[in-house]
Amino acid sequence: MAGVNDFPARAVVDLGAVRGNVRALAAHAPSAQVMAVVKADAYGHGLVPAALAALEGGATWLGTAQVPEALHLRRAGVTGARILTWLYAPGAPLREAVEADVDLSVASRWALDEVVAAARTAGRTARVHLKVDTGLGRNGLMPGDLPDVLTAALAAEAEGLVRVVGVWSHLAFADDPGHPVVLQQAAVFAEAVALVEAAGARLEVRHLANSAATLTAPALHWDLVRPGIAVYGLSPVPQVGSHDRFGLVPAMTLEAQLATVKHVPAGSGVSYGHEYVVPHDTVLGVVPLGYADGLPRHASGSRDRWGGPVQVGGRRLGVAGRVCMDQVVLDLGPGAQEAAGDRVVLWGDGRDGAPTAQDWAEVAGTISYEVVTRLGARVPRTYVDTERGEPAVAAPTTSTGGAA
Repeated sequence: MAGVNDFPARAVVDLGAVRGNVRALAAHAPSAQVMAVVKADAYGHGLVPAALAALEGGATWLGTAQVPEALHLRRAGVTGARILTWLYAPGAPLREAVEADVDLSVASRWALDEVVAAARTAGRTARVHLKVDTGLGRNGLMPGDLPDVLTAALAAEAEGLVRVVGVWSHLAFADDPGHPVVLQQAAVFAEAVALVEAAGARLEVRHLANSAATLTAPALHWDLVRPGIAVYGLSPVPQVGSHDRFGLVPAMTLEAQLATVKHVPAGSGVSYGHEYVVPHDTVLGVVPLGYADGLPRHASGSRDRWGGPVQVGGRRLGVAGRVCMDQVVLDLGPGAQEAAGDRVVLWGDGRDGAPTAQDWAEVAGTISYEVVTRLGARVPRTYVDTERGEPAVAAPTTSTGGAA
């Protein structure tokens, strides 16, 4: 591990796992295309490498939240797939997006007006997806506002400025299969699609399903599914089934080297506040990762429980005491034989008994999405490909704040 950007930890991302996860998701939704959502630096896995692997796995669309993410993909040479981006404020670089052949979501009248202006300036037709708020209460047109925006969009289409190619929405309770709000949203969405089509729009795609709905709600697949976290091998519905149940493999392994290893006497306090006190003479090991690197502080340990789980020397241990900015401490036990430089796995695919990101989420009281996405930029990402037998390669950092 030493020598990878000289940082004593790294996130190893298996592009073969990403590729295989997309294939598994496509098998769960055989009648639909797959949009791999690669927002937020591909949930911490690296925007461009993950996007390319997803396309190799059969995805035909990519999804980004922010316009700059979509533009970065195009500049990196990702030209063989449609890209949809959906979250922007007034003044966003929409002209550049239109010129780069990026599909744009429209969730308000002002957004449509700016897309139309961007298309006019670019001298190119903008491809738009009308987003309807079917009950999430977040971004999107309220159903009552859809007719007016649709009329304006179709007028702009008649001028050759836009092309309404999609209608979409997002679910509030997809991670709770069978929740009545899911059915309510599905009904509102169907009504919106019918309205848009009756007005004469020639839709290419209608899409509603995220990772959870892709795996558990076939009736919601429509023409396109939009998995995010599942692309990276983590279950969006852990209460229903782990990643194994759905044929997914976690793509990220976070590993580090032990730094300080030392013997301490019984009764020694560990980390800030001494919330953990060693019950007997023991060996402590310092892992040089902390909340500045994305480890959740809520995964701290105490006298009553260990914190975030780790694997060291083939043993499953946990964080002893508080998670600090740059480090955590492990109680390695009185007979520990580890030394500085030995490998520690914080999370991985779980197949060798190592913890998973879901295990960390459960200790911290959060979701696996947050665990992997919040991994800090100073932790280098390296890439392997277990399908192709390719060794680890370090990724360069970029202006987008993560691995390319």
